[in-house]
Amino acid sequence: MSDMQGKAAIVTGGTRGIGRAIALDLLRGGLDVVVAARTVAHVEEVPGRLMEEAGQDGGRAVGVRADVSSRADCERLVAAAVDAFGRLDVLVNNAGIGRFAPVAEMDPADWDAVQGTNVDSLFYMTHAALPHLRRAGRSWIINMGSLAGRNAFPGGAAYNASKFALIGFSEALMQEVRHDGVRVSYIMPGSVATDFSHPEAGADDWKIQPEDVAALVMNLLAMPQRTLPSRIEVRPSAPPQK
Repeated sequence: MSDMQGKAAIVTGGTRGIGRAIALDLLRGGLDVVVAARTVAHVEEVPGRLMEEAGQDGGRAVGVRADVSSRADCERLVAAAVDAFGRLDVLVNNAGIGRFAPVAEMDPADWDAVQGTNVDSLFYMTHAALPHLRRAGRSWIINMGSLAGRNAFPGGAAYNASKFALIGFSEALMQEVRHDGVRVSYIMPGSVATDFSHPEAGADDWKIQPEDVAALVMNLLAMPQRTLPSRIEVRPSAPPQK
């Protein structure tokens, strides 16, 4: 990762779970990182803790409060990253929420919230970031999908739709920008041990850990420029037997 030293990244949803693990590994790899989240306290506290964990050889971290379902917030977030670090090389679209209910029973506000955070944000963040990523060259957009993006389930219509959309968006975008030096990948984890799924104590030892997903991100960034792993599926190796 020495060739990434001094480069800059944005991680949305970067204060908890998978996003936090990704931000930490990026810092350890020498990148400067903007950590974005909706909660003010989190973006004020987490960057300092991440830099402490990354150590003195790690990159710099700053926090920016942003609701990625807002186009204005996304534009402000990208501008803040470029203002802080002078460049943008890596965009990790990790922020996501889930609302689960049968279609007939779903509150339309929940549908809107899921699509806004999980789908609209992909466009808003990418649209704002692309001029800077093209300027940087040898840059990446990494979108956090889910195996729910190809495996629908009852009660998951809103979430499934958002992750199916992420696949289509990512694959079209990949073909649009691949000759500009911008590589696009998406990662599709199965069950991950985060508070997203409200795990019970001791009940999620078999699940993928956030640091496992972060390792995939670092592996992508280490790939030779000629190679593009555009889609990565990852699942627990030994889930409970049914």
